[in-house]
Amino acid sequence: MSDLFSARADDLTARAAPLATRMRPRTLDEVVGQPALMAPGAAFRRLVESGRPVSMLLWGPPGTGKTTLARLVASKADAVFVTLSATSAGVKDVREVLAAARTRIETEERRTVLFLDEIHRFAKNQQDALLPGVEDGTLILIGATTENPFFEVNSPLMSRMTLFRLEAVSPEEVAELGRRALADSERGLGDMGLEIDIDALDDLSHRTGGDARQALNALEVAALLASGDRRSSISAEDIAEALQRRIVRYDKVGDQHYDVISAFIKSVRGSDPDAALYWLFLMLEGGEDPEFIARRLIVLAAEDVGLADSRALPLVIAAADALAYVGLPEAGYHLAQATIYLATAPKSNSVGRAMARARQLVNDGPAPSVPPHLRSTGYPGAEKLGHGSGYRYSHDYEGGVVSQQYFPDGVPPEVIYQPGQIGDEGRIRTSMTEIDQILGREGRG
Repeated sequence: MSDLFSARADDLTARAAPLATRMRPRTLDEVVGQPALMAPGAAFRRLVESGRPVSMLLWGPPGTGKTTLARLVASKADAVFVTLSATSAGVKDVREVLAAARTRIETEERRTVLFLDEIHRFAKNQQDALLPGVEDGTLILIGATTENPFFEVNSPLMSRMTLFRLEAVSPEEVAELGRRALADSERGLGDMGLEIDIDALDDLSHRTGGDARQALNALEVAALLASGDRRSSISAEDIAEALQRRIVRYDKVGDQHYDVISAFIKSVRGSDPDAALYWLFLMLEGGEDPEFIARRLIVLAAEDVGLADSRALPLVIAAADALAYVGLPEAGYHLAQATIYLATAPKSNSVGRAMARARQLVNDGPAPSVPPHLRSTGYPGAEKLGHGSGYRYSHDYEGGVVSQQYFPDGVPPEVIYQPGQIGDEGRIRTSMTEIDQILGREGRG
C-alpha cells in the first residue's frame, strides 16, 4: 500500500512541476539542440551510449540542457544520480556523497553520478575535496557552469574531466520545443487544446535568449492567460505578458563580459558601425558599467584610428565627459555617437607600430647618452658644462626644420613612425617626405 501511495505522490509532484521540468527529455533522441554533442558519432553521444561515461564539465548558457544531459548520462550508465548545488553545498556534503558512493560500489556494484551545478562557485578547497573520488573512479562527476571553466575551475580538477561546450538553443529549436509542448498531452499542454499564432511563436523563439527552460515556462504562462480568457489560440500579446520584457543574456562579470567587449572592439576596428552598435547596446541593456565602455572607446580612438583622424580622440573624450555629466540613459547618445564616429573613421595603427619599434630600440640599444647640444640649459652652470652648445633653433630656419643630431649617441637614426596613406595621415606623409629630405632620413613610406 505504501508503494501505491508513494507512486501516487510522485505522479502528483510531476504534474505540479513547471512545464520545462515535465518536458525534460527522457532519451537522447528527445533532446532538441546541441548538434555538436548529439549528432551520431559525436564524442559526447558515444560516451553516453557506451554506458561507461567519464567525469565531465558541461559549459554553456542557462537553459541549454546541462541538467538534462547529466541525467541522461546517469540513466544510460544505470548509475545513481545525486545533485548538489555549489551555492549551498560545502566540503561536508561532498564527503558524504563520496562515502555513500564507495558504499554503493561495495554493496550494490553501482556507480554514482554527482551532478554539481554552478561548479564555478566552489572555492579551491571545495574543488580539491572532489579530486580523490574523481581520480579513483568512486564517482562520475558532472560539473555544470555558465562561466569559462579555464578561469573558474582548478587545473587539477580540469585535467581529470572532459570539457563539453553547450550553445544557446537556436530560435528554430525553441519553436520546435514550443510546438512539441503544445501537442504533448501526457507531460505538456496538449490537454488544453490550444494553438499558437505564428507571430507569437516567433516572439517566443527570438525573445528568450536561447534559454529553452525560460521559453517553456513563458509558454506555460501564456497558455494559462489564453485559457483564462477562453481563447483557443495563444497570441503575441500573451507571450509579451508572459515575458514582460526582453531577456538579455549578458553576464557583466563573467566570461561573456570579455567576449562581448572583444566583439565590440573588433566591430569598430572592422568599420562596421551596425554590428558595433548591436554589441554596445547588448552591454548597456545587460547592465555593463558604461565607464568601462567609455575607457575602451578612448583606447580605440588612439589604437585603431590614431592620426588617420586626429579629431577622434578628443571627440571620444568628450563623450566620456558627457557620461560623467549626464549619466545613463541620456549618455547612450554620446556613447553611440562616439561608436559610430570611430567605426566610420579612417583606420591606422601607425602609432602602435611606432610605439613598438621605439620600445624595442630603447630596450635593445645601448644606455642612452643625450648629445650635449640637446641637453637642458635651464639652470646656472649649464653653459659652463657645454650644454646647448651648437644647438640649432628650428624656428630660425626656413620651414621650421633644421638638420642636426636628435638621436642619442650610439643609436643610429632610423624611421620609427610610418604614417598611413588615408585620412589625415596622407597629409602627414606628404609633409614628412619634405622633412626627411632636410633631416637626411630615408625609408619612410
